[in-house]
Amino acid sequence: MRLATIALATTLLLPLTVCAQDISKINGSVSVDAGQHAGDVHSVNGSVNIGDGAVVQEANTVNGSVRLGARAQANSTHTVNGAQTLEQGAQVHGDVSSTNGSIALEEGADVMGNVSNVNGAIRLDHSHVGGGIQTTDGDITIGEGSRVDGGILVKEQHGWGNSFNRPPRVVIGPHAIVRGALEFHREVELYVSDSAQIGSVQGATAKRFSGTQPTE
Repeated sequence: MRLATIALATTLLLPLTVCAQDISKINGSVSVDAGQHAGDVHSVNGSVNIGDGAVVQEANTVNGSVRLGARAQANSTHTVNGAQTLEQGAQVHGDVSSTNGSIALEEGADVMGNVSNVNGAIRLDHSHVGGGIQTTDGDITIGEGSRVDGGILVKEQHGWGNSFNRPPRVVIGPHAIVRGALEFHREVELYVSDSAQIGSVQGATAKRFSGTQPTE
């Protein structure tokens, strides 16, 4: 039932055209009130908070987090050194990206583009990503009932000290669907639920599990 709801919502998403004022701030947080419209929303050394049902063009910050409230919409979101959270039913019509920050999609959240970061966990909970998921050094959890179109890519590490990092942990949960290749250019720990559906796997060996999560 939840998967059907996500699929229906995906077909209705169109790029946003918002004729509203841009908001920018240095050394402070920025908020858009619930139900309001804004253009590009930017902050340096502060967080960006988009209220429930609000609509913006872009939500970007450096050294801060981005939160899209329930049913909020944006064309794209980006953080440098900060986490991102898309709450229940939030929609992003383009990409969600982060450098050094986690990304969480709550129930019913829908990203039409790519979800990517370098470091930090990526987690989906009964949510949808339309353009694939990419990371270099982050764990990925495709939670129960979630769907990813465009596959999963874990990139090769570059630089000193990489051999001391533990392999990323990639979990494909119960009744989750990943359409497209699961491609790994570095060592990972891959766990796939017995009830999940996935594409081809390159560069790793999947360990199957039953129940809600791996026991290892």
